[in-house]
Amino acid sequence: MSSKQILGDIGIQQALDNLAEQIAKSNPPSEQTILVGIITRGATLANRLKKILSKKYNLQLVTASLDTRPFRDDLQEEIKENRSEMPEAIDGKNIIIVDDVVSTGRTIRAALDALMDCGRPKNIKTAILIDLDHRELPITSNYIGIKLHTSVREKIKVRLKEVDKGKDRAYITLK
Repeated sequence: MSSKQILGDIGIQQALDNLAEQIAKSNPPSEQTILVGIITRGATLANRLKKILSKKYNLQLVTASLDTRPFRDDLQEEIKENRSEMPEAIDGKNIIIVDDVVSTGRTIRAALDALMDCGRPKNIKTAILIDLDHRELPITSNYIGIKLHTSVREKIKVRLKEVDKGKDRAYITLK
């Protein structure tokens, strides 16, 4: 399977900066907002966004990580442990789900199910590094780092230095 790099360190950083600016414009400092990153790369991106929002916009947000695997309707494997690290209470809080790529919307749907098991947030929005146009569900990205138009036969893979060792990269491959 061949792959082609579509973003490098600079492109991923620019997409994160775009996300941070959009989030800062619509989330007043007085509001309690939690950046909930979907494990694995979404959680890493949530931590990066937290740093950018603190440094550039003086927004102090809490981060959490969410394991969506137990809530997926398209995985066959049995999940023995839930790796989520959520605050004790999300009731009445603004939640921003952070992930690297949204395509069909199934991971976000699983995240919504998982969050509802944790409590009743005030609202839930999504911050997506790379948004694709292949929805199977009525899921919308509220904050978008970069939007790509690809064929349904193509898949985007994001690699982050904290998780995958090496440099930040995004690749396009055939499914």
